Amino acid sequence: MDQELYALSVKIGSKLLSKGWLSATAESCTGGWIAQMLTAVPGSSQWFDRGFITYSNAAKVEILNVSEHILLDRGAVSLETVQAMAKGAIVQSDANFAIAVTGIAGPTGGSPEKPVGLVWIAWALLDEVKAESFHFEGDREAIRRQTVLCALQGAMQILDK
Repeated sequence: MDQELYALSVKIGSKLLSKGWLSATAESCTGGWIAQMLTAVPGSSQWFDRGFITYSNAAKVEILNVSEHILLDRGAVSLETVQAMAKGAIVQSDANFAIAVTGIAGPTGGSPEKPVGLVWIAWALLDEVKAESFHFEGDREAIRRQTVLCALQGAMQILDK
């Protein structure tokens, strides 16, 4: 197990538990890795509600209610999509806090406008969503791990407030 990711997950769980909050994830390029790390923590059922793996656009629409117009106009890897994914995870769960990710892990699928390594991450509370784009380097595994690490680090920043 990745000890750095696990240690962050333990801290996130402690913060959520102290607030009496539940969390959810909405993941595309990480394929459930964030949920896997969070649920690796013993007792996570007290603060983790559910995870959504919405790899396809159809899944994003059907499960998280991401607008087809957003996907057509902005694409699956965009600010608007990740914000909608995060909001959808809140609405479709009992969570107070959600993490959402969408990106291009490669090695194919990139373009000049959206290169391999481009990832959008969002963190949502009931009344607000913060989102940020990142460009990670390396192979598919490295990009995915960096995405999980950044998502968990961002969660800690928000939960520390």
